[in-house]
Amino acid sequence: MRPREGDVSENPFADATEADLREAFDATDYVAEDDIVTTVLLALRLGRPLLVEGEPGAGKTELAKVLAEGFETDLVRLQCYEGLTAENALYEWNYTKQLLAVQAEERGVAETDESVFTEEYLLERPLVRALADADGRPPVLLIDEIDRADEEFEALLLEVLSDFQVSIPELGTVAAEEPPVVVITSNRTRGLSDALKRRCLYLHVEPPSFEKERDIVARKVPELDGALATQLCAVTQRLRDEPFRKHPGVAETLDWAQAVAELRAEDGDEPLTAEEIEHTIGCLLKEVEDVKRVDEDLLEALVESARTARENPPQARAESG
Repeated sequence: MRPREGDVSENPFADATEADLREAFDATDYVAEDDIVTTVLLALRLGRPLLVEGEPGAGKTELAKVLAEGFETDLVRLQCYEGLTAENALYEWNYTKQLLAVQAEERGVAETDESVFTEEYLLERPLVRALADADGRPPVLLIDEIDRADEEFEALLLEVLSDFQVSIPELGTVAAEEPPVVVITSNRTRGLSDALKRRCLYLHVEPPSFEKERDIVARKVPELDGALATQLCAVTQRLRDEPFRKHPGVAETLDWAQAVAELRAEDGDEPLTAEEIEHTIGCLLKEVEDVKRVDEDLLEALVESARTARENPPQARAESG
């Protein structure tokens, strides 16, 4: 089976330039350093999958979303987990619909000899869906947290990525007219195979610096007072120095910024207080053991970090450590 027929339009990634990529990042308020821009551009130009590793919350998944949104194409996401099977990733047959069709045929309601192994009964899972998209604008295929899947799934993925096609015995071959842009993320909870690494270009995303995180908050939560945004980022950076089970990522910082902006509708420029931090800490920390570690001493240190950041933003990270 070949991909479905459709109107062919220009592949937005084929001749992407650095300016195009930066424009896409700016349009979606994604703050990207030069190394990110260059590596992503090479992945697009060379048609290679991009393996993005880093700590949870560093912006790995967001990178794929930004590419899809910035280049106005679909995002197809495969969330990996332990025990992920080929059926969950490739395709399944709609057995209920097939059974109903067979029963209808037996009762004489449907035409005789109707095949129940046609596209009508096929449930496309993410990998096949990404290959079968034939409108000329390849989707962004996000394979999220590959390190949570079993090594056997890595072998299956390599087979699919080698020629961007899948054989369905009852139908034929689904082959991509335009290979999808593939972004694979990993939190490094286990080592990945050398074969997968060789197949991909590699990008390691570090947790954001104080300046970068402040820029992200300013873009994503513009209603928040600038001085207060600076204080929030200093507190988040300070929390990442603690031996927590799960450190807050950029997503948690943005959640916190939105929460504080909502609570501070009328007095947004006042200094951050210990009470505010304590009462909203659930936006940042998601493990009960971590929340219990936020005692009076740590709250005092967090308020001091916020105060330092308010008085001298560029040096807040160095002075708060």
